[in-house]
Amino acid sequence: MRANYHTHTPRCRHAVGAERAYIERALAGGLELLGFSDHAPFTYADPGYDSGVRMFPEELEGYVDTLAALRAEYAGRIELHIGLEAEYYPALFPQLLDRLRGLEVEYLLLGQHFLGNELGEPYCGRPTADRSTLDRYVSQSIEGMDTGAFSCFAHPDLIRFVGDAAEYDRQMHRLCRAAAERNIPLELNLLGLREGRNYPDERFWRIAGEVGNSVILGCDAHRPEHAWDPESEARALALAERCSLLLADTLTLVSPVTGASCPAPEN
Repeated sequence: MRANYHTHTPRCRHAVGAERAYIERALAGGLELLGFSDHAPFTYADPGYDSGVRMFPEELEGYVDTLAALRAEYAGRIELHIGLEAEYYPALFPQLLDRLRGLEVEYLLLGQHFLGNELGEPYCGRPTADRSTLDRYVSQSIEGMDTGAFSCFAHPDLIRFVGDAAEYDRQMHRLCRAAAERNIPLELNLLGLREGRNYPDERFWRIAGEVGNSVILGCDAHRPEHAWDPESEARALALAERCSLLLADTLTLVSPVTGASCPAPEN
């Protein structure tokens, strides 16, 4: 791997280790680029609700300032980028974009962990045989891609559908074609391999190979040692070969606020 765009910080309350430790680990592994993309803050309709898995809104500015200072400190040694991982929640997403105005957030990863606006919805990685849930996941993800605010779709195979195989095939073809038509790369997630989760789902990646989606590896680092994880990387590369995936080294970053593109680093 030359680059990893999926890196968390303790602000999300389920990651550990200082930002500097992640950077040093990436340098030890020979990475040329490291992007931080901690879970984006949302303000929910119920003021008493706390998701427990994302930074608080008041932490966002400090997150950006900390990474901007480290980016300047490590200039010439590694290329650092500031991003966020965010769900597309129709009622909350405009508010998030407003919150990002004036901040140096360079990109968003789409990570659709819940449907609707999260409240009252189950985690998408929970097993379900319900066709309507699968349809909602695909439709809401496509709506998110249609905003033009996302640079990549993280773990697009997170949905854990255990129902009719033909329906899964149909809906995942729909999702992969939509991503290809919008030039949005799909992330093959190393965290899922590392922890034995339901993703990466080889059924999905065979479809992505058939459709011809652009695919990038993502460490989804929640501990510094995950920022360079050669064992999981080797397993991901073997999966990519089995599924005939078109692997990219880097992403073209799209500003979530302006839509302007930042060209990927040259090879």
